Amino acid sequence: MPLIRDSSSVRVEDGTATVRGWVQDVRNMGGISFLTLRDRFGTIQVTMPKKKIDPELFGLLTKLPRETVVSVTGDVKESSQTALGLEIIPTSAEIYSEAAVPLPMGVVDKVNVEMDTRLNHRFMDLRKPEVRAIFELKSIMVGLIEEAVRDCGFTQVFTPKISAAGAEGGAELFKIQYFDRPAYLAQSPQLYKQILMSTGLDRIYEIAPAFRAERSNTNRHVTEFISFDGEMSWIENEEQVMAMIEEIIDRVLRGMKERGAKQLAVLGKDIAVPSRPYPVLTYSECLRIVNEAGLPLKEGDDLGTEGEKIVGDHMAAKGADLYFIAEYPEEAKPFYIMEKDGTPYSFSFDLDYRGQEISSGGQREHRYDKLVARMEKKGLDPADFEFYLDAFKYGMPPHGGWGIGVERLLVKMLDLPNIREAILFPRDPSRLSP
Repeated sequence: MPLIRDSSSVRVEDGTATVRGWVQDVRNMGGISFLTLRDRFGTIQVTMPKKKIDPELFGLLTKLPRETVVSVTGDVKESSQTALGLEIIPTSAEIYSEAAVPLPMGVVDKVNVEMDTRLNHRFMDLRKPEVRAIFELKSIMVGLIEEAVRDCGFTQVFTPKISAAGAEGGAELFKIQYFDRPAYLAQSPQLYKQILMSTGLDRIYEIAPAFRAERSNTNRHVTEFISFDGEMSWIENEEQVMAMIEEIIDRVLRGMKERGAKQLAVLGKDIAVPSRPYPVLTYSECLRIVNEAGLPLKEGDDLGTEGEKIVGDHMAAKGADLYFIAEYPEEAKPFYIMEKDGTPYSFSFDLDYRGQEISSGGQREHRYDKLVARMEKKGLDPADFEFYLDAFKYGMPPHGGWGIGVERLLVKMLDLPNIREAILFPRDPSRLSP
């Protein structure tokens, strides 16, 4: 007995089939009733002529609450009245799980539901095809990232998410009790990525959770996210790292248009693929742009959300969705970023996508003495980073890398209003459940 699941594989012919899914809707029209059954591939109509099917079965199916999980077996008939081109006349049914009434929120109802309500009942929210499509696209995107970096000679690695020290020495760390001593949830795999550059693993990448203890309740900040990090040796400058990111992002965008066409259609979205090379602005140029727009930032200030948006609007007017911002002041960057000797700047960059930073990277300081000096300049105690510094004492090649927020990339790609739309079960300062 065939099991109809993927609508694209249904053969339009008389026969018997079994369909399983959630009851999306039941319409009683007097002498005939219709049941719409939904699974991950779409919907199929179960048609119930009152005089042609068993009265007990008719009564059972027409009284089912919405979102009840059932299996229906019946005769497959061609139908010009359904999107699928067929319908099922039921001969038997099995109820797996009857849904409680009322539902905590609707699935197909055209009613706006608050984000908190959606997230509190995420299992129900994900039954919506347009919500589920986002996560199918996220899966496709991660697969494309992995294909691209592997084709470029990168090896996948997995670094610890419980550490004795933070990668950037800042306050954005979740402190935990690790048996009899303190530890921290990893805000980045940065230190381990660099350690690996001393091993002969010339190019490595990791796609894994990262944690930031920021009390930011915005539509772009969460406390747990997926980070795509890469590190590569034998570079001459940060521009080689930028070129690598550009190659990867370009492949991902093109692949999403092709492999995600079905999901993009569900969302009513298209993905624009910017021309290459991506424009490069300096931090100083960005300061001039935001100053001219009326935002009074001075040298050394963070561009911030408002500044990024102003630069994004400026670049959009020039037809650029993706662009690099390079040469940040060394004071604004972590200790592991290489200073640009004789200047207040550094060999660093961000990649912005329509007015929002999605990636940060640069050339690292691979010289032991200068690295220690950078730490001390930042007020850090090198003794706290001995495990990291040891790798620089015995031969470290020049290297650089990046970190890309996977959800931020997806949000900008799909023009979603909130980063929580791209996370199954988001964590932020006010949300720890579900």
